[in-house]
Amino acid sequence: MIRTGIFGGSFNPIHLGHTAIADAVVASGLVDQLWLMVSPQNPLKRDRRLLDDQLRLRLARLAVEGHEGLSVCDLEYELPRPSYMVHTLEELCHRWPDRLFSLVIGADNWLHFDHWYRHDLILARHGIIVYPREGYPIRPDRLPTGVTYLDMPLYPVSSTQIRQALRDGQDCSRWLDPRVETALREALSKGETDLGQ
Repeated sequence: MIRTGIFGGSFNPIHLGHTAIADAVVASGLVDQLWLMVSPQNPLKRDRRLLDDQLRLRLARLAVEGHEGLSVCDLEYELPRPSYMVHTLEELCHRWPDRLFSLVIGADNWLHFDHWYRHDLILARHGIIVYPREGYPIRPDRLPTGVTYLDMPLYPVSSTQIRQALRDGQDCSRWLDPRVETALREALSKGETDLGQ
């Protein structure tokens, strides 16, 4: 079985913090590969506008180029919306029976995991890898069986900050892969997408 981590998110847009986390998960040896699952709609954030779906997917693919063990999956674009992770994982297991899927989430999501649809089923069937997020302390010794806390550096940057910086005309090169920044700025200048909220 190929141990495959699923790192889901809006990636609105994807930034260097996302790829650093993904690289660290692969380097930990807890997974053989990690798939970034670009979500067309987060059920817990239905009121938030996103960058164009296909653009977010294209930016994610640019961001993982040259990162060993990382790839991008667009499965959720095929599934009914809103997209619930329990359904995504079920479909992944159906399509790739040779893989053992685990879920990679931030400490912020873990602390609200009991609000996820069928979180009990996810926990029963899949391993979960939790990475740190600033302001969301985790006690590793209190995590249930099947949940692993992966201690790694914090990456204090958010997609929200980047979108605001872009609105303000600020330099974003310290947060974005150069290919991602170029493609994003081109799309914005051509009116192919907007920065939403």
